Amino acid sequence: MNIVLTGSLGNIGQPLTETLVNNGHAVTVISSNAERQKNIELLGAKAAIGKLQDVDFLTETFKGADIVYLMETMEAAGDMFDKSVDFIGDITKIGENYKEAVERSGVKKVIHLSSIGAHTNKGTGIIRFHHHVETTLRQLPVDVFIKFIRPVSFYINLFSFIHVIKSKGAIISNYGGDVKEPWVSPKDIAAVIAEEVDKQFGGKTIRYVASDEVSPNEIAEVLGKVIGKPDLKWTVIPSEQLLDNWLSIGFNEQVARGFVELQESQGNGTLYEDYNQHKPSLGKMKLKDFAKDFATAYGNAAGR
Repeated sequence: MNIVLTGSLGNIGQPLTETLVNNGHAVTVISSNAERQKNIELLGAKAAIGKLQDVDFLTETFKGADIVYLMETMEAAGDMFDKSVDFIGDITKIGENYKEAVERSGVKKVIHLSSIGAHTNKGTGIIRFHHHVETTLRQLPVDVFIKFIRPVSFYINLFSFIHVIKSKGAIISNYGGDVKEPWVSPKDIAAVIAEEVDKQFGGKTIRYVASDEVSPNEIAEVLGKVIGKPDLKWTVIPSEQLLDNWLSIGFNEQVARGFVELQESQGNGTLYEDYNQHKPSLGKMKLKDFAKDFATAYGNAAGR
C-alpha cells in the first residue's frame, strides 16, 4: 500500500517507517526539515519536505495514498519557552489543516495518533488539543474511516526529571504515591500502528496503547537503582510551587499551567477514566527496559 506518514523520523516515526518499508509498503514521510531527506531515503522511504501549516502541500502529498498517518506535537507549534505561542490553538489549527487536506485529496483511510485524555476537554491541561483534533477529524464524512490511537504517558517524558535529580537529588512533581498508572514506549506505539495498517478499517474507532503499569514510587525505585541512587524518592510538592518553579525558568505560561493541570489529572485519576474502561493488552517494553536508556541519558547529562 501507499502510506503517507507525518511526524518525520521522530521517536515513533523512525521505527514505524522501518517496519512499514520492511513489510513491503511504499512509504512517504513528511518532514519540515530538509536535512532529514537523506535519512528518510536511506530507510527506503520517500521524503516530502513541507510544513503542516501548509494545506496545499498536505493535500498534494496525500493524493494517491491508501492510508495517511496523522500526528501533531508540541514542537510543531514552537519552542516551549516562547511566551508568544498559543500551543493549544496552533496545534488545533493543524488538525483543521489535516481535515481539509484529507477531504481535498480523497483519502479514505486515516490513522491518527491522539492521546490518553482525548475523551474530554476538561482537566487535561496542555494536551487538550488532542480532544480538539479528534473532534475535528470526526467531522470527516462517514466514508472516511479513522483509527484513533491513544497512547498513554511516554517513558521518554521521564528524561525531563534528569536535571532535577542531579540538582535536587529527587524526582519532584505535584503528584505521586503508590497508585499504578500506565506508561508506554514509542516502539510499542509504532508496532501497534504498523499492525493497524494491515487490519480492516471501518467507522471511527479508538485503541489505547500502553507498555506497563507502575506507580510513581516504583518508577523512583527502578530508576534510582540504575543510576546509582538506590534511595531516590518521588517527592510531591504543591501545584502552586511547581508552577512557580516552571515559570521562573522561563516556560511559556500556557505550557507551564497546562502541564501542572495535566499532572494533577494523573494524580487524581481523571486522566485515566476512559482508559480504565478500555484497557489494552500491554506491550513488550517494560519500565526495566526503558531504565537502561534512562541510565545512559543520565550518565551523559551535565551536572553531578
